Amino acid sequence: MIEIVRYTPEMRADWDNLVAGSRNGNMLHLRGFMDYHSDRFVDHSLVAMREGTMLAVLPANVDGDTLWSHKGLTYGSWIMPSKHIEPSVMLDVMEATVAYLREYGFKRMVYKPVPHIYHRYPAEDDLYGLWRCGGRLLECGISSTIDLTNRLPLDRGCRSAANAARRSGVEVARSQDWEAYWLVLSQVLADRHDTQPVHTIDEIMLLVKRFPDRIRLYTATVQGQIVAGVVIFELGSVAHAQYIAASLQGRELKALTLLFDWLIGHYAEREFRFFDFGISTEQHGTILNRGLVQQKCRLGGRGILYSIYELII
Repeated sequence: MIEIVRYTPEMRADWDNLVAGSRNGNMLHLRGFMDYHSDRFVDHSLVAMREGTMLAVLPANVDGDTLWSHKGLTYGSWIMPSKHIEPSVMLDVMEATVAYLREYGFKRMVYKPVPHIYHRYPAEDDLYGLWRCGGRLLECGISSTIDLTNRLPLDRGCRSAANAARRSGVEVARSQDWEAYWLVLSQVLADRHDTQPVHTIDEIMLLVKRFPDRIRLYTATVQGQIVAGVVIFELGSVAHAQYIAASLQGRELKALTLLFDWLIGHYAEREFRFFDFGISTEQHGTILNRGLVQQKCRLGGRGILYSIYELII
Protein backbone atom coordinates (compact mmCIF):
# COMPACT_ATOMS: atom_id res chain seq x y z
CA MET A 1 0.00 0.00 0.00
CA ILE A 2 3.03 2.32 0.41
CA GLU A 3 4.77 3.69 -2.69
CA ILE A 4 8.09 5.58 -2.45
CA VAL A 5 8.68 8.19 -5.16
CA ARG A 6 11.34 10.83 -5.74
CA TYR A 7 10.40 14.41 -4.95
CA THR A 8 9.79 16.79 -7.86
CA PRO A 9 9.36 20.59 -7.70
CA GLU A 10 5.68 20.21 -8.56
CA MET A 11 5.22 18.66 -5.11
CA ARG A 12 6.56 21.71 -3.27
CA ALA A 13 3.27 23.08 -1.94
CA ASP A 14 2.11 19.68 -0.65
CA TRP A 15 5.56 19.04 0.84
CA ASP A 16 5.59 22.34 2.76
CA ASN A 17 2.01 21.85 3.95
CA LEU A 18 2.88 18.43 5.33
CA VAL A 19 5.98 19.79 7.11
CA ALA A 20 3.99 22.68 8.60
CA GLY A 21 1.47 20.29 10.14
CA SER A 22 3.88 17.52 11.03
CA ARG A 23 4.93 16.01 14.34
CA ASN A 24 8.66 16.46 13.79
CA GLY A 25 9.32 18.89 10.93
CA ASN A 26 10.42 22.51 11.15
CA MET A 27 11.87 25.34 9.09
CA LEU A 28 14.94 23.28 8.12
CA HIS A 29 12.70 20.87 6.19
CA LEU A 30 10.79 23.44 4.15
CA ARG A 31 11.83 23.55 0.51
CA GLY A 32 12.68 27.25 0.75
CA PHE A 33 15.36 26.41 3.30
CA MET A 34 16.58 23.16 1.78
CA ASP A 35 16.86 24.45 -1.77
CA TYR A 36 19.12 27.42 -1.00
CA HIS A 37 22.16 25.12 -1.24
CA SER A 38 20.92 23.04 -4.15
CA ASP A 39 24.19 23.81 -5.94
CA ARG A 40 26.13 21.89 -3.27
CA PHE A 41 24.00 18.74 -3.08
CA VAL A 42 22.17 16.55 -5.56
CA ASP A 43 18.68 16.44 -4.11
CA HIS A 44 17.09 13.00 -3.92
CA SER A 45 14.32 13.64 -1.42
CA LEU A 46 11.71 10.92 -1.10
CA VAL A 47 7.96 10.97 -0.68
CA ALA A 48 5.86 8.15 0.75
CA MET A 49 2.52 7.91 -1.04
CA ARG A 50 -0.56 5.94 -0.06
CA GLU A 51 -3.51 5.73 -2.42
CA GLY A 52 -2.27 8.81 -4.26
CA THR A 53 -1.89 10.93 -1.12
CA MET A 54 1.37 12.24 0.34
CA LEU A 55 1.91 10.36 3.60
CA ALA A 56 5.41 11.42 4.72
CA VAL A 57 8.50 13.13 3.30
CA LEU A 58 12.23 12.48 3.63
CA PRO A 59 14.68 15.34 2.94
CA ALA A 60 17.62 13.63 1.24
CA ASN A 61 20.49 13.91 -1.18
CA VAL A 62 22.58 11.41 -3.10
CA ASP A 63 26.35 11.05 -2.76
CA GLY A 64 27.75 8.17 -4.80
CA ASP A 65 25.84 5.02 -3.83
CA THR A 66 24.66 6.53 -0.51
CA LEU A 67 21.38 8.28 0.24
CA TRP A 68 21.81 10.88 2.99
CA SER A 69 18.94 12.32 4.99
CA HIS A 70 20.07 15.19 4.41
CA LYS A 71 23.82 15.84 4.27
CA GLY A 72 23.26 19.60 4.21
CA LEU A 73 20.96 19.60 7.26
CA THR A 74 21.71 19.02 10.94
CA TYR A 75 18.96 16.40 10.90
CA GLY A 76 16.28 15.35 8.45
CA SER A 77 14.49 12.04 8.89
CA TRP A 78 11.08 10.93 7.66
CA ILE A 79 8.79 13.85 8.49
CA MET A 80 5.48 12.51 9.73
CA PRO A 81 2.04 14.13 9.85
CA SER A 82 0.23 14.45 13.15
CA LYS A 83 -2.27 11.77 12.10
CA HIS A 84 -2.37 8.64 9.95
CA ILE A 85 1.02 7.22 10.98
CA GLU A 86 1.71 4.79 13.81
CA PRO A 87 4.55 2.25 14.19
CA SER A 88 3.10 -0.37 11.85
CA VAL A 89 2.68 2.21 9.07
CA MET A 90 6.20 3.57 9.55
CA LEU A 91 7.56 0.02 9.43
CA ASP A 92 5.83 -0.33 6.05
CA VAL A 93 7.37 2.99 4.96
CA MET A 94 10.86 1.85 5.98
CA GLU A 95 10.49 -1.49 4.23
CA ALA A 96 9.25 0.31 1.10
CA THR A 97 12.23 2.68 1.37
CA VAL A 98 14.67 -0.24 1.44
CA ALA A 99 12.97 -1.74 -1.61
CA TYR A 100 13.21 1.61 -3.44
CA LEU A 101 16.90 2.04 -2.59
CA ARG A 102 17.69 -1.49 -3.70
CA GLU A 103 15.81 -0.99 -6.97
CA TYR A 104 17.74 2.18 -7.78
CA GLY A 105 21.16 0.78 -6.93
CA PHE A 106 21.85 2.40 -3.57
CA LYS A 107 24.15 0.48 -1.23
CA ARG A 108 23.71 2.51 1.94
CA MET A 109 21.47 5.04 3.67
CA VAL A 110 22.74 7.46 6.32
CA TYR A 111 19.81 8.53 8.46
CA LYS A 112 19.77 11.55 10.80
CA PRO A 113 16.62 11.49 12.94
CA VAL A 114 15.11 14.68 14.32
CA PRO A 115 16.12 14.91 18.03
CA HIS A 116 13.13 14.50 20.31
CA ILE A 117 13.23 18.06 21.67
CA TYR A 118 12.18 19.25 18.19
CA HIS A 119 9.10 17.02 18.10
CA ARG A 120 5.73 18.70 18.44
CA TYR A 121 4.37 15.29 19.41
CA PRO A 122 6.23 11.99 19.94
CA ALA A 123 7.67 10.87 16.59
CA GLU A 124 10.18 8.05 16.95
CA ASP A 125 8.22 5.44 14.99
CA ASP A 126 10.88 5.72 12.28
CA LEU A 127 13.63 4.51 14.61
CA TYR A 128 11.77 1.30 15.27
CA GLY A 129 11.25 0.76 11.55
CA LEU A 130 14.91 1.57 10.88
CA TRP A 131 16.08 -0.96 13.47
CA ARG A 132 13.73 -3.62 12.10
CA CYS A 133 15.32 -3.10 8.67
CA GLY A 134 18.84 -3.51 10.06
CA GLY A 135 19.84 0.06 10.88
CA ARG A 136 22.66 0.61 13.38
CA LEU A 137 24.04 3.59 15.27
CA LEU A 138 26.85 5.17 13.26
CA GLU A 139 27.78 8.20 15.35
CA CYS A 140 26.51 10.20 18.27
CA GLY A 141 26.88 13.88 19.12
CA ILE A 142 25.77 15.50 22.35
CA SER A 143 24.11 18.88 22.58
CA SER A 144 23.36 20.96 25.67
CA THR A 145 19.73 21.97 26.13
CA ILE A 146 17.79 23.98 28.68
CA ASP A 147 14.20 23.08 29.55
CA LEU A 148 12.80 26.61 29.71
CA THR A 149 9.72 25.44 31.65
CA ASN A 150 11.92 24.15 34.47
CA ARG A 151 15.28 25.77 33.93
CA LEU A 152 18.28 25.52 36.21
CA PRO A 153 19.88 28.72 37.49
CA LEU A 154 23.22 29.94 36.18
CA ASP A 155 26.08 28.85 38.38
CA ARG A 156 27.76 31.39 40.64
CA GLY A 157 30.60 32.10 38.21
CA CYS A 158 28.21 32.82 35.33
CA ARG A 159 26.08 35.12 37.46
CA SER A 160 29.18 37.01 38.50
CA ALA A 161 30.40 37.26 34.89
CA ALA A 162 27.02 38.52 33.64
CA ASN A 163 26.89 41.17 36.35
CA ALA A 164 30.45 42.27 35.56
CA ALA A 165 29.55 42.60 31.87
CA ARG A 166 26.59 44.82 32.75
CA ARG A 167 28.77 47.04 34.93
CA SER A 168 31.26 47.33 32.04
CA GLY A 169 28.57 48.80 29.81
CA VAL A 170 27.81 45.75 27.66
CA GLU A 171 24.35 46.03 26.10
CA VAL A 172 22.41 43.19 24.48
CA ALA A 173 19.58 43.36 21.95
CA ARG A 174 18.30 41.99 18.68
CA SER A 175 20.26 43.34 15.71
CA GLN A 176 19.78 43.69 11.97
CA ASP A 177 23.44 44.45 11.31
CA TRP A 178 24.25 41.05 9.82
CA GLU A 179 27.19 42.22 7.75
CA ALA A 180 28.99 43.76 10.74
CA TYR A 181 28.46 40.63 12.82
CA TRP A 182 29.59 38.35 9.97
CA LEU A 183 32.88 40.25 9.91
CA VAL A 184 33.32 39.63 13.65
CA LEU A 185 32.30 35.99 13.31
CA SER A 186 34.57 35.36 10.32
CA GLN A 187 37.56 36.95 12.08
CA VAL A 188 37.02 34.92 15.26
CA LEU A 189 36.67 31.65 13.32
CA ALA A 190 39.76 32.40 11.24
CA ASP A 191 41.90 33.37 14.24
CA ARG A 192 40.80 30.62 16.64
CA HIS A 193 39.84 27.71 14.38
CA ASP A 194 41.33 28.47 10.95
CA THR A 195 37.91 28.16 9.34
CA GLN A 196 35.01 30.25 8.03
CA PRO A 197 31.22 30.21 8.61
CA VAL A 198 29.36 27.45 6.75
CA HIS A 199 27.00 30.10 5.36
CA THR A 200 28.44 33.02 3.45
CA ILE A 201 26.97 36.43 4.20
CA ASP A 202 24.98 36.24 0.95
CA GLU A 203 23.56 32.83 1.91
CA ILE A 204 22.56 33.84 5.42
CA MET A 205 20.94 37.02 4.11
CA LEU A 206 18.98 34.96 1.58
CA LEU A 207 17.70 32.74 4.39
CA VAL A 208 16.89 35.74 6.60
CA LYS A 209 14.91 37.25 3.73
CA ARG A 210 12.96 34.00 3.31
CA PHE A 211 12.42 33.44 7.05
CA PRO A 212 12.62 36.89 8.71
CA ASP A 213 10.66 35.85 11.81
CA ARG A 214 12.51 32.59 12.39
CA ILE A 215 16.17 33.53 11.94
CA ARG A 216 17.30 36.24 14.34
CA LEU A 217 20.59 37.88 15.25
CA TYR A 218 21.28 39.00 18.80
CA THR A 219 24.41 40.94 19.69
CA ALA A 220 26.31 42.33 22.64
CA THR A 221 27.73 45.79 22.03
CA VAL A 222 29.98 48.27 23.79
CA GLN A 223 29.45 51.88 22.74
CA GLY A 224 27.70 50.63 19.62
CA GLN A 225 30.47 48.22 18.58
CA ILE A 226 29.64 44.52 18.30
CA VAL A 227 31.79 42.42 20.64
CA ALA A 228 29.75 39.20 20.65
CA GLY A 229 26.75 37.64 18.98
CA VAL A 230 24.50 34.62 18.52
CA VAL A 231 22.26 33.59 15.63
CA ILE A 232 19.01 31.97 16.75
CA PHE A 233 16.97 29.63 14.56
CA GLU A 234 13.44 29.48 15.98
CA LEU A 235 12.39 25.91 15.23
CA GLY A 236 8.93 25.24 16.56
CA SER A 237 9.16 25.49 20.35
CA VAL A 238 12.98 25.34 20.33
CA ALA A 239 15.39 28.27 20.16
CA HIS A 240 18.55 26.85 18.58
CA ALA A 241 21.75 28.87 19.00
CA GLN A 242 24.49 28.82 16.39
CA TYR A 243 27.21 31.01 14.94
CA ILE A 244 28.27 31.98 18.45
CA ALA A 245 31.30 34.28 18.61
CA ALA A 246 33.00 36.92 20.75
CA SER A 247 35.88 39.21 19.87
CA LEU A 248 38.89 39.48 22.15
CA GLN A 249 37.26 42.45 23.87
CA GLY A 250 34.01 40.51 24.14
CA ARG A 251 35.77 37.59 25.79
CA GLU A 252 37.54 39.89 28.24
CA LEU A 253 34.21 41.52 29.15
CA LYS A 254 32.33 38.16 29.42
CA ALA A 255 29.83 39.51 26.89
CA LEU A 256 28.58 36.10 25.76
CA THR A 257 27.63 35.11 29.30
CA LEU A 258 25.48 38.22 29.62
CA LEU A 259 24.01 37.66 26.14
CA PHE A 260 23.05 34.06 26.91
CA ASP A 261 21.63 35.01 30.31
CA TRP A 262 19.40 37.55 28.55
CA LEU A 263 18.44 35.17 25.72
CA ILE A 264 17.45 32.35 28.06
CA GLY A 265 15.09 34.69 29.93
CA HIS A 266 13.83 36.20 26.68
CA TYR A 267 12.82 32.86 25.18
CA ALA A 268 11.34 31.65 28.46
CA GLU A 269 9.12 34.74 28.49
CA ARG A 270 8.09 33.97 24.91
CA GLU A 271 7.01 30.51 26.11
CA PHE A 272 9.49 28.49 24.08
CA ARG A 273 9.99 24.99 25.49
CA PHE A 274 13.73 24.48 24.94
CA PHE A 275 16.91 26.49 24.39
CA ASP A 276 19.43 24.36 22.52
CA PHE A 277 23.13 25.32 22.40
CA GLY A 278 24.10 22.72 19.78
CA ILE A 279 26.63 19.91 19.91
CA SER A 280 29.99 20.00 21.68
CA THR A 281 31.53 17.02 19.91
CA GLU A 282 34.02 16.74 17.07
CA GLN A 283 35.28 14.09 14.64
CA HIS A 284 31.91 12.32 14.27
CA GLY A 285 31.26 12.36 18.01
CA THR A 286 34.48 10.65 19.06
CA ILE A 287 35.92 13.80 20.66
CA LEU A 288 34.11 15.69 23.41
CA ASN A 289 35.08 19.37 23.73
CA ARG A 290 35.09 19.31 27.51
CA GLY A 291 35.66 23.03 27.96
CA LEU A 292 32.81 23.95 25.62
CA VAL A 293 30.31 21.54 27.12
CA GLN A 294 31.20 22.69 30.64
CA GLN A 295 30.48 26.31 29.63
CA LYS A 296 27.05 25.32 28.36
CA CYS A 297 26.30 23.25 31.46
CA ARG A 298 27.22 26.19 33.70
CA LEU A 299 24.47 28.12 31.91
CA GLY A 300 21.99 25.35 32.75
CA GLY A 301 22.26 23.09 29.69
CA ARG A 302 22.02 19.30 29.96
CA GLY A 303 22.74 16.56 27.45
CA ILE A 304 20.57 15.74 24.41
CA LEU A 305 21.72 13.29 21.72
CA TYR A 306 22.04 14.02 18.03
CA SER A 307 22.34 10.50 16.59
CA ILE A 308 23.15 9.29 13.09
CA TYR A 309 22.30 5.81 11.83
CA GLU A 310 23.48 3.68 8.94
CA LEU A 311 21.49 1.15 6.96
CA ILE A 312 23.32 -1.15 4.56
CA ILE A 313 21.09 -2.07 1.65
